[in-house]
Amino acid sequence: MSTKAFASQADLQDKQVSFTRLSDHAYAYTAEGDPNTGVIIGDNAVMVIDTQATPVMAQDVIRRIREVTDKPIKYVVLSHYHAVRVLGASAYGAEHIIASQDTYDLIVERGEADKASEIGRFPRLFRAVESVPPGLTWPTITFTGKMTIWLGKLEVQLLQLGRGHTKGDTVAWLPQEKILFSGDLVEFDATSYAGDAYFADWPQTLDRIAALQPQKLVPGRGAALTTPEQVQAGLAGTRAFISDVRACVQEGVAAGKDLKTVYRETYERLKPKYGHWVIFDHCMPFDVTRCYDEVTQYPDPRIWTAERDRQMWAALEG
Repeated sequence: MSTKAFASQADLQDKQVSFTRLSDHAYAYTAEGDPNTGVIIGDNAVMVIDTQATPVMAQDVIRRIREVTDKPIKYVVLSHYHAVRVLGASAYGAEHIIASQDTYDLIVERGEADKASEIGRFPRLFRAVESVPPGLTWPTITFTGKMTIWLGKLEVQLLQLGRGHTKGDTVAWLPQEKILFSGDLVEFDATSYAGDAYFADWPQTLDRIAALQPQKLVPGRGAALTTPEQVQAGLAGTRAFISDVRACVQEGVAAGKDLKTVYRETYERLKPKYGHWVIFDHCMPFDVTRCYDEVTQYPDPRIWTAERDRQMWAALEG
């Protein structure tokens, strides 16, 4: 493998945004594999799920919302703690920022390190980083397991269905319409970032999503899935990728191979199947490193710092 530009440093081309109507109450803001935002319009208020990376990028989401409703944006939901998902929160002026207690704990433990790390990884998404207010995005409401919010007569369930992309993952579920906003637990034609993941748990968490039988699903990256068949394809693709990484890594570890060898072999085996997915080259070093950690000696993800990012990249891609 030739030396690659670090993470997404070479990714500087703007993406085409889509604002897809899923129902009277649900919209998906997607941009060709960039982080998605979900929008729920209730009888009396709007809820936004994941905020974009900066307040400047969030302004485009707000502009789209204002084309379809003038109801106040009262709630911001964080599906998890990653900076590209949360640092745009201040733009919405929401009354409440909601996250799982596990996500809150991760912000306490590693929010600052993650912020510095992600800004270094994604120069295009953080072009307007000076618009991010100082400090971190703090939830004002936390929950464990399940929380129900009524937007008038519209029921929104916030659910923790298990660990996967992080230990704090939260999905938003509209039971009346069978529409699910998955955050990064599900991706579509986009590579799952698994640097903070729980590989052993993730497939089971996807099974719990499938058990809800969503008719439509907004993934963390990729186009909105608007039929049950597309939803199944999104779940199956994500499950296959996570399972394939884990199987390759387990095989390498069992054979006594070091991380660099396991990475090279896993990359070569998975590239024919997944190499066309968005951010494949970006994610693979982080994903294999985390999986190797999990299989060998670290049940919980180690904290990524900007320095650790660079050292890992040099070791595996240098």
